[in-house]
Amino acid sequence: MRPLVTVVDYGRSNLLSVRRALEHCGADVCFGTQPGDILRARALVLPGVGAFADGMARLRSQRLVEPLLQKAGEGTPLLGICLGMQMLLDSSTEGGFTRGLGLVEGTVSPLPETAADGAPLKVPHIGWSPLRLASGTERGLLKNTRNGDEVYFVHSFQALPRRGEDCAATVEYGGHTVCAAVQRQNVTGFQFHPEKSGPAGLAMLRAFVESLG
Repeated sequence: MRPLVTVVDYGRSNLLSVRRALEHCGADVCFGTQPGDILRARALVLPGVGAFADGMARLRSQRLVEPLLQKAGEGTPLLGICLGMQMLLDSSTEGGFTRGLGLVEGTVSPLPETAADGAPLKVPHIGWSPLRLASGTERGLLKNTRNGDEVYFVHSFQALPRRGEDCAATVEYGGHTVCAAVQRQNVTGFQFHPEKSGPAGLAMLRAFVESLG
């Protein structure tokens, strides 16, 4: 039987591409818009594009915050993608101070406007960039990923996990080291878009699906 993955639908993500990628990796997919959808989920994906404050406001308006926290606390696998990864953290300064889900200790702040050599840095960071893996990734969703595998980014803000061990991968941008993935117990987040990252991204989603048994 194919594992069922619930993709959280709060009106701020490209659901079709995420769904197609998960199905390609062996999952059945449904969309969750109501608290009950989340509470019944065996596995959750929280995608997202846009601003942090708007994303959190959407989750609150659909009464999805508490169900997400409950399921994460129960050990349900939860994968955040792009904005979905950022909302896993405690807070963001985007659009003013906004509280996040608090599943990974840390904050979200703007990418630097200048490169390490002082030259202007183009923001947002858009395009393909190679990952640098942290130790321990062989036990998580990056177990089939290699140092240097390129993935697709679109972001203007960066996650700053408080605990260094929660950062599972980094990317260099303008000479700065930026957290590209977080991993804490059953909660994982990718700043990049695995569903748009070709074979490397599909390997990560396949690891997520295979972890569901």
